[in-house]
Amino acid sequence: MNRNSPFYWILMVLSSLVLLFLIAPLLGMFLKTGLGEFFETAKDKEVQESVWLTVWVSFAATFVFAIAAVPFAWLLARKSFPLKNIVNGIIDLPIVLPHTAAGIALLGFISRDGFLGKAASLVGLNLVNNSGGIALAMAFVSLPFLINSARDGFASVPERLEKAGLNLGASPARVFFTISLPLAWRSITTGFVMMFARGMSEFGAVVIIAYHPMIAPVLIYDRFNSFGLSYARPAAVLFIIIALVVFTLLRLLSVRRVTSVTEKKYADS
Repeated sequence: MNRNSPFYWILMVLSSLVLLFLIAPLLGMFLKTGLGEFFETAKDKEVQESVWLTVWVSFAATFVFAIAAVPFAWLLARKSFPLKNIVNGIIDLPIVLPHTAAGIALLGFISRDGFLGKAASLVGLNLVNNSGGIALAMAFVSLPFLINSARDGFASVPERLEKAGLNLGASPARVFFTISLPLAWRSITTGFVMMFARGMSEFGAVVIIAYHPMIAPVLIYDRFNSFGLSYARPAAVLFIIIALVVFTLLRLLSVRRVTSVTEKKYADS
C-alpha cells in the first residue's frame, strides 16, 4: 500500500488509537506504582501464596482437562454425528455466560447438595472454598479455548495421512499419537496457553465458589474493596508481571516443541 495514500494514514491513526487504548491503562498503572510499594507487596506472604495458588491451580486444571479435551477435539474435527452443531454450541456457552452466573451454576453442581459435591463428600472432600473447586471454576470458563483451538488444528491435518497410516496397518491410537497429534501440536499448544491464561485471570466464577483461599484476582479485588485503589494497584502490577513471564516461558517452550517436531518430521522423510 502506498504510504502517501490518505487511506494508509487513516488506517495508521485508527490502529494507533486502538493500541493506545490497550497500552495506556496498563502503562498508567505501572507509572503510578512506586518501587517501594511494589517490593513491599512482592515480599507480602499473602500475595506470594495467592499468586502461587493461581498459577499452579490454573496449570493443573488445564493439564488434567486437556487429557480428555484434546481427543474430544479430534472427534469434533473428524466425525459427524447427530446434534453436532448443538454440541459445538454447548462448548462455546461458558464464553458467553456472565461469569457470576457460571459460578452459581457450578456451585449448584459441586456443593454438598449437588451431584459432584455429594460424590466428593463420600471421600471427605468439600469442593467449595477449596483449590479443587477453584480448578473446576477455572476450567469451566476456559475449556472452550482449548477445545476450539485443538479442533481447528486437527481439522487442518490432511485426513489422507491418517487413512494412509490405517491402511499400512497402524492402530487408530498409533495414528492419533504419531500423525494427528504432532501435526496439530501448534494449535493444541496455543489452546493450552489460552486456557491456562483464561483460568489465571478468572474472577467471577471463582469468587462464587471460593472467596478463600484467595487467588490473585480475588485478592486484588479484596484489597481494592477494603483499602482502595492505591493498596490494590501494586498487587495488580505484580500479578501482571508474573503472568507475562509465565506466558512468555510457555510460548518459548511451545515454539521449541513445534520446531523439534517439524525437524523430526523432515528427518524421517
